[in-house]
Amino acid sequence: MNARNLRIVLGGVVALFIIWWLFFQGEQTGNAEIFLTPTRGTFESAVTVTGELQAQNSQEIRGPDNARKVRIWEMKISKLIPEGTVVKTGDFVAELDKSEITDKIQTAEVQVQKAESQFTQARLDTTLTLAEARNELVNLRYSMEESLLRKEQAKYESPAVKRQAEIEHEKSQRAYEQAEKNYHTKVSQAIAKMQEAQANLKQEQQQLDTYLETMGQFTIHAPADGMLIYAKEWNGRKKTIGSVVQAWDPVVATLPDLSSMESLTYVNEVDIQKIKEGQEVVVGLDAMPGMTLKGTVNSIANMGEQRPNSDAKVFEVKILLAENDSTLRPSMTTSNTIVISRLEDALFIPLESIFSKDSLNYVFKKSGFGYSCQEVLIGEVNENHAVVKAGLDETDRIYLSRPENAEDITIDRLPETQTLSSSNREE
Repeated sequence: MNARNLRIVLGGVVALFIIWWLFFQGEQTGNAEIFLTPTRGTFESAVTVTGELQAQNSQEIRGPDNARKVRIWEMKISKLIPEGTVVKTGDFVAELDKSEITDKIQTAEVQVQKAESQFTQARLDTTLTLAEARNELVNLRYSMEESLLRKEQAKYESPAVKRQAEIEHEKSQRAYEQAEKNYHTKVSQAIAKMQEAQANLKQEQQQLDTYLETMGQFTIHAPADGMLIYAKEWNGRKKTIGSVVQAWDPVVATLPDLSSMESLTYVNEVDIQKIKEGQEVVVGLDAMPGMTLKGTVNSIANMGEQRPNSDAKVFEVKILLAENDSTLRPSMTTSNTIVISRLEDALFIPLESIFSKDSLNYVFKKSGFGYSCQEVLIGEVNENHAVVKAGLDETDRIYLSRPENAEDITIDRLPETQTLSSSNREE
């Protein structure tokens, strides 16, 4: 090989090396550049939230319904069978601390005894009083008859003696009539006094009966057959031994209907506007990876609430499962993917490849040995991707991350007509 040919070969090798270096220079740097092309297909926008399975319908196992009536506001659970126990109607479930109700019963028993004593005393007093009044009437009637005899005997006496006998008879007659009226008044008083004592005794006895009935409710039995699930307190914790049952919410446990299940979840106030009743949901189970169930949004709370360990307001959402599985159990953790919208034949790219500047969205597009900065019009967005309404097509190659030395670069703007056309199609 002569020198001229050698120089030509060497020159070609150098040229090929330069071309290779220019083409792959980005991939030889410390940060390898990754390219991708937009994807065309079905695009789903969804909200994913964690929930917990519960039965759509369940029967409550309640403590004393008379607690407020007997002025007991809090009751501590002293005994409780294990959660998940299958019970039959009438089986023992729980027992509440009876110390407070026992004290009230003892006090009520004393009050009943006191009322009985008052009733007995009232009966004796009225009996004695009326007996004395009747004796007085008898004596006054005798006196009246005696004065009548003296009056008749004085007919033949002097006028003064006759008048004196008449006056004595009138006095004895008035005394008898007054005593008779007083007797009827005392009878009415005795009846009223007895009625009062009897009513007081009846009231105290009813109070004692209510206490005794309520005490019987402190031992709780299953109202039906089923699997026992502990009820939850206001903070979401399950009630167990030592927990306090409130008088206005005396639920200790529930018996769920496992034939119809739902996932109870909470959606933050940012996403709640996107959630509508009837939307499709894909429900996953943490306990059974790979298993998914279909569901629909069944109800959405109108008012937000502040949940423990959460700074933002959340709204309760219930998702009804369309499928039933014998392995489903209440309190299982679920992953709920609520499908907000679905676009067919959409063009979308990863969120990591989209950059912003002065309210413009743009991507870095591969262009020959370099790149260009292309404005894109973004449509719907989900957790990982965004729909591109204008600025790219399926053949473009874009950077997944910002290229090096790309701080000062001119953005290729979209034509205004294209932007307006895309906006009109969205409307």
